[in-house]
Amino acid sequence: MFPEYRELITKLKTEDAHFLRKFNEHNDLDKEIIEMEKHLSSEVTPELKVLKQKKLHLKEEIHQILKSYDN
Repeated sequence: MFPEYRELITKLKTEDAHFLRKFNEHNDLDKEIIEMEKHLSSEVTPELKVLKQKKLHLKEEIHQILKSYDN
C-alpha cells in the first residue's frame, strides 16, 4: 500500500500512534477479508461488503495522513 510513501510510513509507524492504529486496523481488515474470501465461492456477502467498505475508508484516511506529512 502506497509504495511511494514507504519511508514515511515506516517513520510514522514509530512516531504517530494514531497513524499506527489506522495502519494496523487496515492490515487486520485485509487479513480478515482474505480469510473470508477463501471460504466463499464467488458470492459476496453483505458482511464482506461492509468489511471492504471499512477497509477502503481506512485506506483513504491513511492516504490523507500521508499527504498531510508530504507537504
